[in-house]
Amino acid sequence: MTDDGNTATEVKRPGAVLFACSFNAVRSPMAAAIARHLFAGRVFIDSAGARRGELDPFAVAVMDEIGLDISRHRPQTFEDLEDTNFDLIVSLAPEAHHKALEYTRYNSVEAEYWPTADPTLATGSREHILDEYRAVRDQLTARIKARLGWAPPLGQRDESMVEVGSRAANG
Repeated sequence: MTDDGNTATEVKRPGAVLFACSFNAVRSPMAAAIARHLFAGRVFIDSAGARRGELDPFAVAVMDEIGLDISRHRPQTFEDLEDTNFDLIVSLAPEAHHKALEYTRYNSVEAEYWPTADPTLATGSREHILDEYRAVRDQLTARIKARLGWAPPLGQRDESMVEVGSRAANG
């Protein structure tokens, strides 16, 4: 067993992960917040965009639903990063993947591309748009858990992020 209660046969977890998307306004901040919550104190997590955008209020809303606050997130680009020592860059958009591959030319880092829908393209009612953002959030949660080898702490079952986040937010 490892110190966090997982079996020794788990996937080798990177020590530092960068999530990247087009504008660092929706997908990568959502992924970073989820990963920070699941791997607090065990993995350094950051996020960046190929370009800098404005934080999306729908992203803030769907993350708030699960008790994770991204309202203070300030979008940044690869060039803005203070720490550039990552073991893994996860690109969530094609433009970001091009930047990640460029980054691998000069740094010893693994780059993965996780094609992820852009929920900002959703149209329709507010509820329909929020459903698109929720789908992205939930897909990211599942991918992050699988790729980084997440398991619930010993003695606890795998509860939904909503329950876990709500308890964390409510103390």
